[in-house]
Amino acid sequence: MEARYIIHSPSEKPESNDFKALLSKCLSKWYLFVLGLILCFGLAYFYIMYATPKYRIGSTILLKSDEKGNGISSNVSDYIDLDIISAGKNIDDEIEVLKSKTLMKRVLTELSLQTSFFKDGYFKKEEIYGKAIHIKVYIFSLDSAAYEEELTFSKLNNKQFTLGDSYGVSTYNFGDTLNTSYGKFKIVRNPQISGGTFPRKLYFNFNSIELTADKYNQDLIVEPVNNKANVIRITLIEAVPQKGKDIINKLIEVYNKEALEDKNLVAANSMQFVDERLKDLTLELSNIEKNVENYKRQNKISDINSQTRLYLESASENNKKLAEWGVQIDVLESIERYLAKPGNQNKLVPSTLSIEDPTLLELISKFNELQLERNQVLRTASQSNFIVLTLDERLSGLRSDILENLSNIKRSLVITRDNLASRSGNFNSKIQQVPLLERELVDISRQQETKQELYLYLLKQREEAALTLAANVSNARIIDPALVELEPVEPKSNMIFLLAAFLGLGLPFSFIYLSSLLNNKVQQVGDIEEITATPILGEIAHNAGKDSLVVREHSRTAISEHFRYILSNLKAIKNTGSEVIVVTSSMSGEGKTFFSLNLAASLVMTGKKVLLMEFDLRNPKLLQALGLSFQEGISDYINTSDQVSIHEYIHPTGIDENLFVIGAGAIPSNPTKMMMSEKIRDLIIDLRSFFDYVIIDTAPVGQVADAFNLAPYIDLAIYLARVNYTYKEQLKLANDVYENKKFNNMKIVLNDVKVGNKYGYGYGYGYSN
Repeated sequence: MEARYIIHSPSEKPESNDFKALLSKCLSKWYLFVLGLILCFGLAYFYIMYATPKYRIGSTILLKSDEKGNGISSNVSDYIDLDIISAGKNIDDEIEVLKSKTLMKRVLTELSLQTSFFKDGYFKKEEIYGKAIHIKVYIFSLDSAAYEEELTFSKLNNKQFTLGDSYGVSTYNFGDTLNTSYGKFKIVRNPQISGGTFPRKLYFNFNSIELTADKYNQDLIVEPVNNKANVIRITLIEAVPQKGKDIINKLIEVYNKEALEDKNLVAANSMQFVDERLKDLTLELSNIEKNVENYKRQNKISDINSQTRLYLESASENNKKLAEWGVQIDVLESIERYLAKPGNQNKLVPSTLSIEDPTLLELISKFNELQLERNQVLRTASQSNFIVLTLDERLSGLRSDILENLSNIKRSLVITRDNLASRSGNFNSKIQQVPLLERELVDISRQQETKQELYLYLLKQREEAALTLAANVSNARIIDPALVELEPVEPKSNMIFLLAAFLGLGLPFSFIYLSSLLNNKVQQVGDIEEITATPILGEIAHNAGKDSLVVREHSRTAISEHFRYILSNLKAIKNTGSEVIVVTSSMSGEGKTFFSLNLAASLVMTGKKVLLMEFDLRNPKLLQALGLSFQEGISDYINTSDQVSIHEYIHPTGIDENLFVIGAGAIPSNPTKMMMSEKIRDLIIDLRSFFDYVIIDTAPVGQVADAFNLAPYIDLAIYLARVNYTYKEQLKLANDVYENKKFNNMKIVLNDVKVGNKYGYGYGYGYSN
């Protein structure tokens, strides 16, 4: 495969390929990526080993509707008619109840989670729970300082143990009450564990129920499964799976328990009221029955005279109605007394029993609803809370309305009763002929009948309330108990290793990219093309050795090949006759002397006669690179007034018979003035006739303008830039020189390119196959 070198003109300059250059640089620094991957994977491994795995525990429950008679057979529910408040469940309200702090505190208290236990693990302390704990700690009282203590437990024997805290280590007996500055508690052996190996050392600390409840409420997720079902999913992320399961199961249990307590509150209050009335009625009824018995015994009365039966039946019917109204008035008076009683201020109003006034029923229903809401709020708030005060104010207004309504109903009933009593008087007048004893017996029997009817009615209502109380069921039915997912949700090993791979590759890449972005020195040919339109003659590989002369016969090194391709490009642009080439750069150290020497060596290998001129009169280095030392040179030739030939200052280099050199000579006091001498023109014209190539090593034009004085006499100017040495800003000078034609036929050579860089080696820059 043959390579063909291309010299780029401004119109032919290739487009910059920054991504390929960056990729090439990354490939050259592959070891950074390997180290990054090893480091990041190692850190990821140790993080996974050290991190505490956490599991997702979940449960689902079904919220039941609070329908009246739920769970009761149809024939029973037909005659139950108590005014107990019932309504369908609002799923959002129940979610808030499940997430309430009060409920979680009760859960933690019932599970005795005021203490956390740990044991030594491979990398860290591991929390243990339940039957894995061989001791139990019973807490009597704790100070706030207890939450900052970490206690160390060590078993000595079956009776004794040591306990270490911030105050030291002490020995105690199992079951002793420990009175410390931060709390009072005792430690006993766990009665649920009879065997197994007792851990050598245990650690435990006390938890604040308040703070622990806040933590679990933040971690607890309570959400509906979907919008069409009354099903709630409860999820908790916990490091100890059994602990998480117990918390969720206990949360559902406590939630159902409190819901039942709320449901039973109204029925229980009604039963209490009925029991109190039955107690009084039993005593009254017993006294009336004794009076009847005594009256008949004393007056020897056994039956009612048949002559008065017709009048008595009519009177009895009237009295029956009178008794019914009396019952209702008595019930109203009982409710009035109940409401007026100081101890019942914050209790629910009992059933209105036989009173069927819709206004009264509605007022009592609203009153009971507010009482239940007030009790619910008091679980998490104080008596002085704004919501509680507002509810108290509304309850006070409703109580007044109920009392007023009771008074109105009672007045209406009294009027009706009075009318019936008046009619009863009419009947009594008709039976005045009945013997006095018989009439008195009727009065006593009427009282007995009234009390007996009221007693039987209240007894029936009590049984119905008891049946309702027994029939109440929990709010929620567990669909799935708390279950633990097999795979931990934290840490996610796949994600962590994926992130480690990303960082292991991304950090070195970012470092290389940023270093390239922030580097203001020339790195590749593309940097030159972005700044200047000057044609690029070629590039020179990095010289790893110390020898200044690298181009030799039969040498096949990369740097030798680069000089050969540059030489082929020079032949492509060579004018007729001899060539004068000046070599310059932006500053010292960019390799002008090295390039000049090896370019000359390349030319003589083709049979050309070449002269090297050390024209850097300020800081000459050419002779030093050749290992030569001549006292006189160019400056001496220019300064002499005698007709001395320049050939007297030309010396062989010893490298090749066709390679000669002229030294700079003595360093002049005013190099600028000397560079403007007319003898330089004669000097170069004279040398053209003897040599095929004259290569002039000059001072850098970025520091002094000496080389520009040679511009009228040269055929080609080679401007050197060095990788990672020449500043990009300095290339603007090269662009200015090119565009303003300060040198005839100017080209750029990039020096010190690292082998292996796509832009640095491939048989020279810009080759094609």
